[in-house]
Amino acid sequence: MPALTDRLVWSFVALLGLVVFGTLGYVAIEGQSVGDSLYMTVITLTAVGYEEVWTLSEAGRAYTMFLLFAGLSWLGFWFASITALIVELDLKDVLRRRRSMRQIATMKDHVIICGAGRTGRQVAQELEDANHDYVIVERDPKRIAPLHEYLPDALVLEGDATHDQVLLDAGLLRAKGLITCLSADADNLYVCLSARDLAAKVTIVARAYEEESMDKLYRAGADQVVSPNVSSAIRMASVLLRPSVVSFVDIATRSPDLKLRMEQTHVAEGSPLAGRTLGEAGIPSETGLIVIAIGKHTQAGLDFVFNPSAATRIDPGDDVIVLGDSDQIERLKRYVG
Repeated sequence: MPALTDRLVWSFVALLGLVVFGTLGYVAIEGQSVGDSLYMTVITLTAVGYEEVWTLSEAGRAYTMFLLFAGLSWLGFWFASITALIVELDLKDVLRRRRSMRQIATMKDHVIICGAGRTGRQVAQELEDANHDYVIVERDPKRIAPLHEYLPDALVLEGDATHDQVLLDAGLLRAKGLITCLSADADNLYVCLSARDLAAKVTIVARAYEEESMDKLYRAGADQVVSPNVSSAIRMASVLLRPSVVSFVDIATRSPDLKLRMEQTHVAEGSPLAGRTLGEAGIPSETGLIVIAIGKHTQAGLDFVFNPSAATRIDPGDDVIVLGDSDQIERLKRYVG
């Protein structure tokens, strides 16, 4: 792309040089005014075929033939540069799409983000910070270019997320979860219906602009529905009622200096931690993490043991929720096995 840009710049410089050279040449050879000489130069370089402004001398005709040849050469170079620019842009997009499709085809346990608006970009940034694979589905090409400026390594699939085939192309059957944050609640509803019908076990998180849409999204198959209005109201009230708690959570989850994260890790069957107490597991001493809670899956749903004691038993299938930096979390995942 820089080489093509340079060629276009040099073509403009060459055109300007030819115009100046031709104008001065006619003034010197034919003794005409600058205005008439400029006009004669332009119609000669562009080969438009207008009538000569004055009767040319023998030297003037030879000079005109030279300018005509130079103008045709410049036009050929100009059209070739423009064609190369268009082809390269199209080819670059095609190669990027093919490369993205090949990468998506090999992904597993990734997250599909439907919508590349402000919320979608923020979700992608959070997943990227957590080193988790993701694919963004966006139907508006005008949003894709700014997205690549914000997240250069983002995998983007151009298409309508409400269509079944687009979700399948994004790897829905191999995905860990799907987050739909399209601009309209109706579109999010369609995505939930399609995704739940295609992949019964995938975790679906949907955004709802209108509070009355939340129940519909749950019925459509969403596992969790997030309303920005409700979340904002709770946060604003918490800032006044529990300012220290809010500050702590902000520092623990968003501070660029501390890089602390709340994370969970699943204890599978056969894990070294399965069947041991929290004290026997020694997670703080082995990893340096703080164990905040243990999530236990029951028939009624997910039950949390907050601030678990050393005697709390860790069973297969539990989720251990911890607070720490990314290196400590990676050590925990290796420790859990």
